[in-house]
Amino acid sequence: MSLRVALIGYGFMGAAHSVGWRQAPAVFDLPDDVEMAVIVGRNGPAVAEAAAKWGWAESATDWREVIARDDIDIVDIVTPGDSHAEIAIAALEAGKHVLCEKPLANSVEQAERMAEAARVAAERGVFATVGFTYRRVPAVTLFRDLIAAGKVGKVQQVRAAYRQDWLVDPEMPLAWRLQKEHAGSGALGDIGAHIIDMTQFVTGQTVDAVSGVVETIVKRRPLQGEGSGLSGTAAEGYGEVTVDDVALFAGRLSNGALVSFEATRFATGRKNALTLEVSGDEGSLVFDLEDLNVLGFYDRTAPEQLQGFTKILVTEGVHPYISAWWPAGHILGYEHGFVHQAKDVVEGIAKGVAAHPTFEEGLTVQKVLAAVEKSSAEQSRWVATEAAVGTPADN
Repeated sequence: MSLRVALIGYGFMGAAHSVGWRQAPAVFDLPDDVEMAVIVGRNGPAVAEAAAKWGWAESATDWREVIARDDIDIVDIVTPGDSHAEIAIAALEAGKHVLCEKPLANSVEQAERMAEAARVAAERGVFATVGFTYRRVPAVTLFRDLIAAGKVGKVQQVRAAYRQDWLVDPEMPLAWRLQKEHAGSGALGDIGAHIIDMTQFVTGQTVDAVSGVVETIVKRRPLQGEGSGLSGTAAEGYGEVTVDDVALFAGRLSNGALVSFEATRFATGRKNALTLEVSGDEGSLVFDLEDLNVLGFYDRTAPEQLQGFTKILVTEGVHPYISAWWPAGHILGYEHGFVHQAKDVVEGIAKGVAAHPTFEEGLTVQKVLAAVEKSSAEQSRWVATEAAVGTPADN
C-alpha cells in the first residue's frame, strides 16, 4: 500500500516536514510506502519552486481541490493557526488522515471542534495527530521513559523554558506571527505550547491550573508592505503587534507538583534555547535543545561519593529511534524529529490508531494557553485550565 501525502503550506515548517516525509521511508522500514504527492500554497510560482526543491511531485494553489482528490491519503497542515481548524476538519470529513502543526488552533473553541471531528473520524479509521515534534527527539523520549520507570521517583518540581531573541530588534518587520488574528498568540502559543506539551509528555501529568502574565515589549513594528499576507497593512509605515512577546507563568500538575514556565522572544543571545528540568525525590533529569543528543541524569539513590549529574549521550542503538540511524556516538539534529514524526504517523495508520499526540492532547495544551491569557488579563492568582473556555483567546 502507498500513502500519498498533501502538504498544505511551504514555509519554514513546510521545509522541515518535507525533509521528514522524504527521509522516513529511506531510513525506517515502514509498513507502507510514502509518496510526496502535492504541496499547496497561495503563491503559485513560490510553491512550485518549493515542490522542486523538496521533492514533491506537483504543486497546487487550492487546498480545497487537493483535499477533494481521491488520490490523497494524508493531509499535513503547516499553515498559520487561523486556518488549522477549517483545513483539518474538512480533511477529516473527506476521509483523509491529518497531521497538523502546533498549537492545534487559535482558540479553545476551534480546538474543541477539531478534537470532536477527530473523534468522529477515528470511528471510521481516519486518524489525526498534532505536530509537537520535540517529543520525538530521542533524548526527550528517553526522558519520558526514565520517569515512567521511576528513575526520579515522585515528580516534585519542573522548570521549563523556551527562549529566543529574534524579536529583540524593534525594526524587525511585522509578520503574521505577530498578529493575533493569524497566530492566536505570540511567544505563548508559538513556543510556550512546546514546553507545556513536553512537560505533560515526560511527566505523564496534566497542567491543571496556571497563574501568569504575558507582555508585549515592542508594540509597533514596520510593515512588510504589499504581499505580506497581513491584515490591514499598507506598503509603508508601522502596524500594531497584537500578540505577546513574553509569557511567564506557574503551573500546577495533576499530582500537585509546581512548574515554572517561561516563553520569550526577547532573551538576548538565546537562539533556540528550550530547556526542561524535572526534579523528583530520587533523582533529576535535564534536557537542553541546543545540546539535543545529551540527557543529564542525577541519581540521588547512588552512593554519596558517586552522586552528580551524569551525561547520557543518547546515540546508542538501545535509545528511542536511534537504531535506524548511524553508529553509536554519531549525533542527530533538528530535522530528525520530523523524520521520526512521519514514521510514527505512518505506523499509526497501519496499526489503526492515531499517533500521539492526538487532537485531544492538543486540546489540553490549548486550554492551558487560554488559561494563561485569562490569568494575565484578570491579574488573578490561579485559573483552572477547564475554566478557560470563553477567554480572550476565543475571540
